[in-house]
Formats: sequence, C-alpha cells, structure tokens
Amino acid sequence: MDALKKGLYKAKDGVVAAAEKTKAGVGEAASKTKDGVFSIGNKTMEGVVSGVNTVAQKSNEQVDVVADTAVAGANEVAQAAVEGVENAAVASGFVSADALPKAAAAGGEPTDRAAQ
Repeated sequence: MDALKKGLYKAKDGVVAAAEKTKAGVGEAASKTKDGVFSIGNKTMEGVVSGVNTVAQKSNEQVDVVADTAVAGANEVAQAAVEGVENAAVASGFVSADALPKAAAAGGEPTDRAAQ
C-alpha cells in the first residue's frame, strides 16, 4: 500500500508540475498573442489612417477639378449669354454694331472699336 501511495504522490506531483508549466506556458502564449494582436491592430490602424488620408486627398483633387470645370463652364455660359444679348440688341436696332466691343484676335480680350 505504501508503494501505491508513493506512486500516487509522485503522479500527483507530476500533474501539479505539469499544470504549473502549462499555466505558465498558457500565460506566456496569451501575453504574446495579446502583443501580436496589438501589433496587428496598430498596423491596421496605420493602414486605415493612410487610406483615409489618401481618399481625402483624392477627394480634394476631384473637388478642385470639378470646381475648375464649373468655373470654366460658367465663364463660357456667361460669355455666350453676353454675345447673345449683344446680338439681340444689334438685331433689334437698340444699339449699333459699331458701339459694341469686339474680341481681340490673339487674347480674346474685348477691345473698344471706337478707341481704335
């Protein structure tokens, strides 16, 4: 019976030692896993921030392009409207064609015909 008790005590000591080592191993593994998750989270966050900044920059560039296009389009519409009003005024006899400014050949700037 003593031999059986000694064997059980040794087995118990072995199980306790294994459990302690397992607990320490699991704790170390959990710590490393936590560090890895934080590292991945930081890299992911950096990637998300970089992606958001890239999208914001591209959006700003697109807004600039749209704004420039809108301004150019508005200028063309305004010029066409002015020319249309001038043509209507001349056609109705309200003003003479000589009284209207003419566009310069090179720059497109209006010049006063009377000043020439």
